[in-house]
Amino acid sequence: MFANVTLVARWCLLLVLCVPVLAGLVGVLFPALGYFPAIGANAFSTDVFATLFALPDVWQMMALSLFTGLGSTLLAVLAAFCILAAFYQSSLLGKIQGVLSPFLVFPHAAAAIALLFVLSPSGIFAALGTRLSGYFSYVFTRLFVSETPLINETALPASTEALLYDDIGLGVLLALSLKELPFIMLMTLSVMSQPLVKKKLTGYVNVGTALGYSPIASFFKLVLPTIFSQIKLPILAVLVFATSNVEIPLILGPNSPSTLAVAIMHWFNHIDLSMRLLASSAAVVQVAVSAVAVLLFLGIERMVNYMGKRSLSKGNRYFADKAFRLCGVAVIALYIILICAVIYTVVAYSVAKQWNFPLLVPGGATLLHWNTATSALATPLINTLLLGLLVSTTALVLVIFTLESEQLKPAHAYASNIFSLSLFLPLLVPGVAFLYGLVWFQQLVFQNTVWFHTYIAHMVYVVPYVFLSMAVAYRKFDNRYAMVAQSLGKTPWQVFYHVKLPSLFNAILVAWALGLAISFSQYLPTLLASGGTLPTITTEAVASVAGSSTRLTAVYVIIQAILPLIGFIIAWYIPVFTMRKQGRQVPMTDKLTSVSAGALQKKPKANIKTRTKRV
Repeated sequence: MFANVTLVARWCLLLVLCVPVLAGLVGVLFPALGYFPAIGANAFSTDVFATLFALPDVWQMMALSLFTGLGSTLLAVLAAFCILAAFYQSSLLGKIQGVLSPFLVFPHAAAAIALLFVLSPSGIFAALGTRLSGYFSYVFTRLFVSETPLINETALPASTEALLYDDIGLGVLLALSLKELPFIMLMTLSVMSQPLVKKKLTGYVNVGTALGYSPIASFFKLVLPTIFSQIKLPILAVLVFATSNVEIPLILGPNSPSTLAVAIMHWFNHIDLSMRLLASSAAVVQVAVSAVAVLLFLGIERMVNYMGKRSLSKGNRYFADKAFRLCGVAVIALYIILICAVIYTVVAYSVAKQWNFPLLVPGGATLLHWNTATSALATPLINTLLLGLLVSTTALVLVIFTLESEQLKPAHAYASNIFSLSLFLPLLVPGVAFLYGLVWFQQLVFQNTVWFHTYIAHMVYVVPYVFLSMAVAYRKFDNRYAMVAQSLGKTPWQVFYHVKLPSLFNAILVAWALGLAISFSQYLPTLLASGGTLPTITTEAVASVAGSSTRLTAVYVIIQAILPLIGFIIAWYIPVFTMRKQGRQVPMTDKLTSVSAGALQKKPKANIKTRTKRV
């Protein structure tokens, strides 16, 4: 019975992943071909695509999406591999993962707003650069000129201004790469921690060390070729997401022209319903742009693979060790500087009365902005928490039962490959390509069910990440414990409930917290599925960038960042509290056990002595 329940959960998970995406693609393909009965368009044609490609800026939009998406992914992959090559055999790797984890759980919209505070022409870096340049100019003039100079504190450094709203999207590329790197690190470390892979890699590294290869050369020539095939699919998912992301280009990118995903969002939200035809055709083109990015990435992979084989055949024992080690240290230093600058700037803005440029400290403190935000965010906060708890808990239950069904009723290799592909289907298809079609389909099937629409839209994105987080720990579980329990007559349900769930309690809580973080950060699915009638913290934070004050936006960013952190704090401290509670009860049990064991050990000795005397 329990095995059948897990099999049903596997099919439910497959339906949750595939049906919304496929229905969304069909729903966006029909309007792209001119069929939209709501406005009287009842004939299929390609005139909409002709209108789209006749726009003067459409090719620049496509090029900008391709450049920022592919460039950020390549930069993140290179930086992640440099960090792993420099520290994968060091005890510092765990600390580095702790440094990068804030950006992993930080929502994209909050990260973009925080970088906007730091990198803007009036941000902390510009203020610091202005003051330093003014003081250096003052000291230089004081030493070589007799006049007493004035400190110029009004000139803005051009370097920080060039990273925002530039025509080629450098700020978008930087923000996307900063967000992608922790996820790539997490996926790579999860693959390297698998028992069989870890044993194989340890043997390879030992052989490489015995042959005189440096640690960095061993990583790039022995470790990376072994694990890259298993992390390729997550990297491609990151690439597709980067080419079709909306939040970061909307906040940090150029406006004329913007990326294609941002233009699609504006066209879909236009008051003129006929613009939805243009938006649908652009969504189909967005799929093509993401496909081109994937093909280019695979071509670059082939080229690097060919060059790597040639380098391997030469037998070089070193592989630009100093350069890669310096690159890894530089990336970690950049993250530390950005994290410190973001925390200081956002917190200072949230309590500042006023902060004139180029002062490094606000002029006075007040809680007025917190009072304003808390009074306005009661409903969005409740909506965010309810959606996150419901979506994350449901996704976790489906994922756990699905992973259990892999062991109780394993599928064939072909079916397993199809399931793996369907797992990444929502991540490999651009969100702007199927979310609008999904909304159109939901309006035809289920009307006036805003919560259900938003719930399904969140599930599509939360389930893959929860599965990726939970699958590593579940597949590393030692099945010998289950075999012992089964040999004692326990049913599969009893083994699952009494043996597996307690052993995987920590991993379950972490996967649940990750699902909360993913649900909290959803902007476009929430906005589209609810039609703007279900406000959340993320939608309010993005809306505040355009209309509210900077100090009120800083409060929104802090609240948006605290919510995922609370989930992970719960996931970290509940197991500790449980272990402490059990530890308080264990000593009494141990004392009783030791007393009874001592009594049992003394009794035979007395009998032996008595028997010896009698003899």
